[in-house]
Amino acid sequence: MTRLTRSQAIPLVLLTLVWGLNWPVMKSAVNAYPPMTFRALSMLAGLPCLALALRFFKVPFRIARQDWAAVALLALTNMVVWHVCLMLALPGLPSGRAAILGYTMPVFSALWGLGFYGERVRGRQALGILAAGVGVVLLLWHEFARMRGAPVSAAVLLFGTAIWALGTQQLRRTQVQAPTLAIAFWMTVITTAVACGWSSATESARWAIPDPRVFGAIAYNAALIFGFCQPAWFSLARSLPPVASSVSICMIPVIGLLSGAALLGETLHWQDGAAIALILGAIVLVLWPARPLSTSAELQEA
Repeated sequence: MTRLTRSQAIPLVLLTLVWGLNWPVMKSAVNAYPPMTFRALSMLAGLPCLALALRFFKVPFRIARQDWAAVALLALTNMVVWHVCLMLALPGLPSGRAAILGYTMPVFSALWGLGFYGERVRGRQALGILAAGVGVVLLLWHEFARMRGAPVSAAVLLFGTAIWALGTQQLRRTQVQAPTLAIAFWMTVITTAVACGWSSATESARWAIPDPRVFGAIAYNAALIFGFCQPAWFSLARSLPPVASSVSICMIPVIGLLSGAALLGETLHWQDGAAIALILGAIVLVLWPARPLSTSAELQEA
């Protein structure tokens, strides 16, 4: 595995904890408040936090004119589709299951790498993809049995996850000559505009002053998710190889599942435990680096 430096490992651990705990925080908020309005307010409050980070680190905001189309595409695949799908799906899913579905992203990333970028899928990666598929079926076991709306919500969230995985592949290969923090800021600006427009078009009749619980969730997301986790993730995803930048997310759904049960009283079933074991195993299988060829094998191939 790629060895992380101290300056990389600390934000990786922090964003894993913060993102994992955010699943029950978000679920509690969208149960009591219009989901897209919650997301729009979180982003509006988070943008000043992100701008202060750019000022503190003396990062220029400027994006070259020829790079704006690429930044807009990165915003669409890394943030816009993901946040819209998340807010549409989360009201219909327990937070723990939503977290597990959302963090199948490395598996989708491997599929995008195979289909679009010519990356080879080794035998254990194919096994990982199969394990993730079985895990998703187990997660939805009870929802299909009860014929509720959760299968639709799960499908929406998986679609958003697949597009996010594509965005991560694109971010690693981007030719945009701008600091990652600046790219993250303008991607967040674009996503905030979409969230505000969506909220205004579909939820304006339900607008209200947030109660203290919702206000706390907005503050948590503004300061910690959009002010810290989002730019930290983009920086790691852009600067490190897939193994190092993605393996930390193995723990996020575990934290999301357990914190959802502890904080929201969500019921855990044996299928949930089996699913998370399968999906974490799938992520490890997909991300674990191949053993280098021996010298003799290399000579034979030459």
